[in-house]
Amino acid sequence: MNRALKLTACALALLPLIPANAQSTHGIAVANMDTAVKPGDNFYLYANGDWIKHTEIPADRGGIGVFTTLADLSNKRTADLIEEAAKSSASAGSGQRKIADLYNSYMDEAGIETKGLAPIRPHLDAIAAIHDKTQLARALGETLRGDVDPLNNTNFHTANLFGLWVAPGFEDSDHYTAYLLQGGLQLPDREYYVSDSQHMRDLRTKYQAHIAAMFKLAGFDDAEARAAHVVELEHSIAEKHIPLDENEDIHKANNTWQQSDFAAKAPGLDWNEYFQGAGLTKQSSFIVWQPTAFAGESALVASISLDAWKDWLAYHLIESYAGILPKAFADERFAFFGQALSGTPQQRPRWQRGVFVVNGLLGDEVGKLYAQRYFPPQAKAEAQAMVANIIAAFRKRIDALTWMAPATKAEAQAKLTTLYVGIGYPETWRDYSALEIKSDDIFGNVWRSSFFEYHHEIGRLGSSVDRQEWCMTPQTVNAVNLPLQNALNFPAAILQPPFFDPQAPAAVNYGAIGSVIGHEISHTFDSEGAAFDSKGRVRNWWTPEDLAHFNAATAKLAAQYDTYMPFPDLHVNGKQTLGENIADVAGIAAAYDGYHASLDGKAAPKQDSFTGDQQFFIAFGQNWGSKAREASLRQQIVGDPHSPAEYRADTVRNIDAWYAAFDVKPGEKLYLAPPDRVRIW
Repeated sequence: MNRALKLTACALALLPLIPANAQSTHGIAVANMDTAVKPGDNFYLYANGDWIKHTEIPADRGGIGVFTTLADLSNKRTADLIEEAAKSSASAGSGQRKIADLYNSYMDEAGIETKGLAPIRPHLDAIAAIHDKTQLARALGETLRGDVDPLNNTNFHTANLFGLWVAPGFEDSDHYTAYLLQGGLQLPDREYYVSDSQHMRDLRTKYQAHIAAMFKLAGFDDAEARAAHVVELEHSIAEKHIPLDENEDIHKANNTWQQSDFAAKAPGLDWNEYFQGAGLTKQSSFIVWQPTAFAGESALVASISLDAWKDWLAYHLIESYAGILPKAFADERFAFFGQALSGTPQQRPRWQRGVFVVNGLLGDEVGKLYAQRYFPPQAKAEAQAMVANIIAAFRKRIDALTWMAPATKAEAQAKLTTLYVGIGYPETWRDYSALEIKSDDIFGNVWRSSFFEYHHEIGRLGSSVDRQEWCMTPQTVNAVNLPLQNALNFPAAILQPPFFDPQAPAAVNYGAIGSVIGHEISHTFDSEGAAFDSKGRVRNWWTPEDLAHFNAATAKLAAQYDTYMPFPDLHVNGKQTLGENIADVAGIAAAYDGYHASLDGKAAPKQDSFTGDQQFFIAFGQNWGSKAREASLRQQIVGDPHSPAEYRADTVRNIDAWYAAFDVKPGEKLYLAPPDRVRIW
């Protein structure tokens, strides 16, 4: 998903794979540790080494950990809820009946095979009938109206030249506005097209072969030539894209264009036809995130042949719906995106993919059932108490900053005062009553759902912002910070062991879920979040001196992460991952303070001779232990704003209390002299 959506979209993956932590005790997973490793040499292996040695990655995964374990548990629970809905006497059109009918339509493999390409054929024929660039512009706008891809779990804009995002405005955070974003690529990031590394060249060759295979399956002639056209066109688009590490500057993204400006600022595309096709003729202005990309991509509409664009449209349509076409399409898609791109040998079972579809299209309908069944009021109250403690700790940390002026501190405190923290599930649920779901029409269900979602989004344009609106479902194992709303979401599915266990010692809960909570709170003040004020507006609330100090400290952290090299030919991009790294450092510091405040002066209980502080840091380290296949890890490094799990665990090297807890000395590999430790908040 485009990085702009980090500011408010559900798809943000804040948590990488985390280690399996199956145990009967309520505390740190001592059996997962490798205590032969010095904490100061490799804290990641110290906390997770034995688990890493004895765990195999399942054939249908690019990696494994507690995140995947909890996601599997959530999916199994969701499947059980779906099965119950199917057996219930729910009336036609009810939420439970929609859930059952959608799932059953996906699981009807025989029916899908019988229909073959019939469901998608009219849409392919419409693309084939395009005879000039004016009609092309209308068709490109229409692709924006089908802006949902629950089946393939890929970038939201894969079938669109540009992407639409509806969110609070940068300047007017009280009303929803329209953002337009660079798009048009099927591979995860522009680097996959422009990098000259052998690994990327090999992937491009395989990608072109995959496109040709998809065209052949769909009955197109000259499949190889068409595939070459698509790859060449996407390469040209990628050259116009803003690189991921340059896409973080909110101020550079804050560009308001009137609809009448597009023809002059981005010539080449018939914008009147484009907006007509997108159903956006009444929207007078847009925030254009990457102006140079818009100018570049629009020029390509004029300069690239009509036939190449038609091949591009046809391929992207086929790819987007491959998961609900006959099995040969889904298998071919997985052969490239699963096996070649991510290194995953085996596809997920169909029932699991069916759960993904139901969660993608009817997420809140399932969420109602999930929250009622699996998240009791007591769990919500305990999580809320922990959040309150960590916010209080953050307040004290801000007050204690010696480098920050009183005026800046007051603005920072105001952000904490107005911060909305959603725990478990939303206050209001989505209404799906207008969405038609049929038990024997999976293609139609997904097609109608995409338009249903799109019309929901554009229907919000100009309306007042709901600052308590959620972007995640209760059954999602994740968490998110929403700077434009000044809000956090912690879904029910992540608020369970090993992240959150009401029976575990405070040290473990604060080190595990507490550091995640601290991480999300800290995003309010990371390299992006710090650009927003307490009302979610883009506004500079810093004194020049304070901002200079903040930028120097964050640059120091970026340089630290630049030194991490998972592979000889690939290092972590400290600028690309900066926001997440800031949140990790500040989050664990705030969680540590919150933990000590929770003790109320009492001594912490030991576990297997580990002190309370040691348990806290080990629990944090065990948040990030994982095993990933090389292809998956490379994909993360190139296209993800999060650092690999190992380096997230090693964040502790910036925390003074960690050195005292484990008696870390100079000469040990993770040791940083006090002046070299990054302290931001």
